[in-house]
Amino acid sequence: MALKIIDHGSREYQQMVQLRNDILRRPLGLQFTPDELEKEKEEILIGAFEEEKMLGCCMLIKMEPGSVRLRQMAVLNNLQGKGIGRALMQFAENIARDRGFQKITMHARKTAVGFYEKLGYRVCGQEFEEVTIPHYVMEKLL
Repeated sequence: MALKIIDHGSREYQQMVQLRNDILRRPLGLQFTPDELEKEKEEILIGAFEEEKMLGCCMLIKMEPGSVRLRQMAVLNNLQGKGIGRALMQFAENIARDRGFQKITMHARKTAVGFYEKLGYRVCGQEFEEVTIPHYVMEKLL
């Protein structure tokens, strides 16, 4: 499996949008707007690949100084639980560290809190609703 930063607008980016749409948006009856996708030009886009096929992805968004936010973590349904998400998270954390960030935050779906806790993230605050489902703010110091 290869982990790499991908370019906005590339063929790999199109795979990333499709994967996120299939895993994260379509099941909730949602879809990306052109404005949402346009804003991603500034983000650190990360993909996990087996040859040319994207297995999983996530992105990092620069927040206040020293902090990035993880968003849009997705792994193909049939490959969840096989270490791809863990590898993506470790890669994202290394990139964040290498670029001088000290903290990663996220809005984690309630169903994924246990996964992130195993990787050292902690819940900060109360449950809230986002994109129609329960979430928690989570963070980890790098």
